[in-house]
Amino acid sequence: MAAFTAQLEDALDSAHRLATVMLRDRTAAEDAVQEAALKAWRKHAQLRGGAAAFRAWFLSIVANECRMARRGRWWQVIRMAEPPEPQMQTVHAAITSADLREAVLRLEPGDRAALFCYFYLDLSMPEVARVLGMSQSAARARIYRAAKRLRPELDPAEEMR
Repeated sequence: MAAFTAQLEDALDSAHRLATVMLRDRTAAEDAVQEAALKAWRKHAQLRGGAAAFRAWFLSIVANECRMARRGRWWQVIRMAEPPEPQMQTVHAAITSADLREAVLRLEPGDRAALFCYFYLDLSMPEVARVLGMSQSAARARIYRAAKRLRPELDPAEEMR
């Protein structure tokens, strides 16, 4: 029990951020992480690879919970994420950040999750593949294509190419 608790505490922050990105709703993200923690507790004895594999295994459960939440009927109602807390930024940095955020939000949920896991959570490619439930080459291709889709939206000169 103590080992599970320690592993879960180490993965909770990443899990909550992943769920928030996938669902774009803090309350729904908290629910998804709670459900994932309960499922992980029930299936913890089946985990192979020990502590090293726990984070990717748990994040894959969280990702699955988020997918199930999006499929649910209640998700058809437009959900608005809570506005970010104001930060002191330069005008240019704020505009660039808003443009990037909007461009990422226009991506498909699977592409957003792939970029988030790789660039924001700094997961290795095998971990990203496990979280997304696909092969490493498919995860690598998804990250590459999603990043390629972002370029024209962020750099108008890129559209000319």
